[in-house]
Amino acid sequence: MKALYIGALAALFGFAVTCQAEDKKVTSPLEYKMKDIDGKEYDLSKLKGKVVMFVNVASKCGLTPQYKGLEELYEKYQKDGFVIIGVPANEFGKQEPGTDAEIKEFCTGNYKVTFPMMSKVVVKGEGQVPLYKTLTEATPKDGKVEPISWNFEKFLVGRDGKVVARFSPRTEPSDEALNKAVKAELAKPAK
Repeated sequence: MKALYIGALAALFGFAVTCQAEDKKVTSPLEYKMKDIDGKEYDLSKLKGKVVMFVNVASKCGLTPQYKGLEELYEKYQKDGFVIIGVPANEFGKQEPGTDAEIKEFCTGNYKVTFPMMSKVVVKGEGQVPLYKTLTEATPKDGKVEPISWNFEKFLVGRDGKVVARFSPRTEPSDEALNKAVKAELAKPAK
């Protein structure tokens, strides 16, 4: 009887540990909270049911003019449930050295950015934020997790909260394949 009790207790304990681990496993980039560019908490879960594009951005990069195209893309599809999240990062050539306030002033002043911008974070290497770990793990290439390659890499998340596409930094926001992917996700019903 005692052995049965201990076995049942161990099985129960093992089940509880398994459930706890499963609860903590993040399956969607929309399960995180971040700080926005103004320092306020931004709960990405409020974007569930929308199509979201995460873009790591920088103000002093040869690709910085993509801000204009990103804003146009956002304005074009926002009414349909599309959101772009700009995520400033300084890992690539130290091309985002400014403070959050300087980044905000640059984006709004030069490119009239209205899509949500987050506080500057680390998207690659030591100190990488969990959001970018989830994004890169969801888009392996040849079975291997590929780190962010440069500023303006784009991750498309469908209405179901799963990463559906990844676009290289040089892919312009006006790119036909990128727009086709956005439209395909927007055509899916919200869950």
